[in-house]
Amino acid sequence: MPLTHRSHRSTLTQFLIEERRRFPGASGDFNALILDVALACKAIARAVALGELGGVMGNHADEAGDSVNVQGETQKKLDVLSNEVFIRRTEWAGHLAGMASEEMDLPYQIPGQYPRGKYLLVFDPLDGSSNIDVNLSVGSIFSVLRAPQDVVDSGPEPQRDVAEADFLQPGSSQVAAGYALYGPTTMLVLTVGDGVNGFTLDPNLGEFMLTHPKMQIPQDTHEFAINASNSRFWEAPVKRYVDECLAGQTGPRAKDFNMRWIASMVAEAHRILMRGGVFLYPRDTKDPTKSGRLRLLYEANPVGWIMEQAGGRASTGEKPMLGVQPSSLHQRIGLVFGSKNEVERIERYHAEPVRAEAANPLFAERSLFRSQ
Repeated sequence: MPLTHRSHRSTLTQFLIEERRRFPGASGDFNALILDVALACKAIARAVALGELGGVMGNHADEAGDSVNVQGETQKKLDVLSNEVFIRRTEWAGHLAGMASEEMDLPYQIPGQYPRGKYLLVFDPLDGSSNIDVNLSVGSIFSVLRAPQDVVDSGPEPQRDVAEADFLQPGSSQVAAGYALYGPTTMLVLTVGDGVNGFTLDPNLGEFMLTHPKMQIPQDTHEFAINASNSRFWEAPVKRYVDECLAGQTGPRAKDFNMRWIASMVAEAHRILMRGGVFLYPRDTKDPTKSGRLRLLYEANPVGWIMEQAGGRASTGEKPMLGVQPSSLHQRIGLVFGSKNEVERIERYHAEPVRAEAANPLFAERSLFRSQ
């Protein structure tokens, strides 16, 4: 694109300054923190783009062999690198009181040589890392919360370390949420509570430029995304929804649907932001000890707030996601998000009594995704 066509675009820095002008008393710490996060995303984008040339493909190994994180998942080299980048780019400036990450068992304490700020950062440094080795889209997800006053440097009194309980805030308490998508282009999608805006990384300038202002999700859609390999574990309302979508024009929905699955929630969320759709990773019976697959604090809440700010909806399948009170740092939860009318339909199916044909397989319609 010629320079004359893009010179009018705002940079991320300009955008944040304009947002700050709405709050004359703001200190600037918040803007600086978002810019530090953006810098971390740029560094990760470069590592992802280099691929095998950067020597960071494959699993991360420790003395015992392949390294496993607190989630019980094998860590990729880029998982560990991305986590380190987030820490190093944000710990030093005095904006944070602590951090929490998918890759760390416990909250991260800001080193003593650095001042503490008034925010908490939670993040998934590399979502969809199983896609790395096959060169498919991955991303980073982050959320910013306010820290309790007694962990912030504010005077001569010693401050306590951050604790897990400090991070257990509902999604409605977020002050910023966003994700970076490392695809054909690198994008940063951000909400600070005033809508959702998308920024594209200009590799020549090294700046995120505002390219998608005030993103909005269509209320209706003909696309859904779900991992069909788990169909035998789905609860009845989810089976009903998927069966009706697959029935197409001759079914109760009277229209054809397309099914998608990328195995990267960032990529799924971005597609839905751009053209609508619904994403389901619901609670199921695969592992009765877990109430879902995705993590509440650093996956479901930030993506959920982005969806809500863009006119969509985010839910557990039964109730709004942003109202859920977290109970642990790495809590898992079922997640449904996307076009408002589809998410509300799924919630309605959960609220209705189980239909007779769902309860009695003898009278059930046969389907590719119905347990036989």
